[in-house]
Amino acid sequence: MKKEISREALAVILKMQQNELDESVIYQRISKFAKGAENRKVLERLSAEERAHYEIWKSYSGVEMKPNRLKVFKYVLMARILGFTFAVKLMERGEEAAQGIYDRITEAVPEGEQIKKQEEEHESALLSILDEERLHYVGSMVLGLSDALVELAGSLAGFTFALQSTRLVALSGLIVGISATFSMASSEFLSAKSEGRSDALKSCSYTGIAYLLTVVALILPYVLIPSPLLALAVMIGIILLIIAGFTYYTSVAQDLKFGARFLEMAGISVAVSVISFGVGILAKKLLGVDI
Repeated sequence: MKKEISREALAVILKMQQNELDESVIYQRISKFAKGAENRKVLERLSAEERAHYEIWKSYSGVEMKPNRLKVFKYVLMARILGFTFAVKLMERGEEAAQGIYDRITEAVPEGEQIKKQEEEHESALLSILDEERLHYVGSMVLGLSDALVELAGSLAGFTFALQSTRLVALSGLIVGISATFSMASSEFLSAKSEGRSDALKSCSYTGIAYLLTVVALILPYVLIPSPLLALAVMIGIILLIIAGFTYYTSVAQDLKFGARFLEMAGISVAVSVISFGVGILAKKLLGVDI
């Protein structure tokens, strides 16, 4: 006979029950469009396990639940846009933060310890099996992104003082950026070809797209803001946001540490911008150019 459950334990059980149901539905929905038979198999297995956990919690609460539509929509949409690996690992990170609450109900729910162990070990192992194509090209995206941030940010910072016109800076940056995009993409293509890789075209596409999107983002302040110095400040802010966003994405999807990677990329990009701004001042004074 099951022990009488306290109100506090019941509240925890209901919370865990809802979470398991939501995740079961999310895994099932994502498995419908995830590419790769093995990926779909893993996601369907995870869905079944979460559903089994839900049934265990339900046997104690006696409550039938419906999925949280907003949560399901959020993670399914995220999986479509940012990839299913990022979405499910981000979801599991949120669950890891709640692992401590299992200890509070182990006495009332003996199966709680078993569920906790499965969540920590088995599901982590299954998630590590996921193999998403886009993550194979993170190196190519990092190459395009980091090169654009360093090279173009430096050029725009130098142009800002030398030209003192946001339109001229935007025009110059656009010319430099588009030329550099083709240069980087073709270099990545030739590099991949020389290594005998069959995915050279796809690899260079990821590099080129990452570079071009960064070019657009960095030039935009000079198109929208008339003040060169304010545009420069906004551009640096955009650099930090891009680095933070991309670093967070890779840290979740590839289980990497966020802090060190962010500080390294941000430090290099900002340092190059500051140095290039100084070069622009020096060049204008030495050459006596006044625009």
